[in-house]
Amino acid sequence: MIKTTAILMDELKAFANPAAKIRRLVDKGELFPVVRGLYETDKNTPGHCLASSIYGPSYLSFEFALAHHSLIPEAVYAFTCATFEKKKSKQYDTAFGTFTFRDVPSGAYPYGVVLRMENGYSVALATPEKALCDQLYTIPPVPNTKELLRLLTENLRIEETELRKLDAGRICEYSGAYHTTNIKKLCSLLRRI
Repeated sequence: MIKTTAILMDELKAFANPAAKIRRLVDKGELFPVVRGLYETDKNTPGHCLASSIYGPSYLSFEFALAHHSLIPEAVYAFTCATFEKKKSKQYDTAFGTFTFRDVPSGAYPYGVVLRMENGYSVALATPEKALCDQLYTIPPVPNTKELLRLLTENLRIEETELRKLDAGRICEYSGAYHTTNIKKLCSLLRRI
């Protein structure tokens, strides 16, 4: 269970020095620091369950979500997350994994995110369409749909059969919120194939 320093201080207020008690719990392996001011009580908690607690609001997206949805073949070892209006990327290296946070446009942020409960944690994860849009938002514009298809199949290594499974209507719906030509071209490409 995730706990903040404030929660722990309140729970341990009967002790003369709650901060020292927190340090002792960490030293004994009963409490695990995640980032400053945030602790986990179970060292076996999957990292993706902690992402939105570390920095938020955020949801899992980009490479992590693409791999989770089996769109890209590579294993992804970092938990890549989308935020909005933070103005800069953040990275946290923790005992639970590496977490990276990047902005997406605030107008696009709420679309295509699914909340689910896992191990008692609320996990926010981008749908396959949303994760691909977020990823394309971070890539410099390509000149045409032919180059976009090459980028998707060769650089990102997404199979064309997997691209056909994506909901083109959703991507076209999202495209206006991103203000980038890559996603508009993706909308055209998916309607064509």
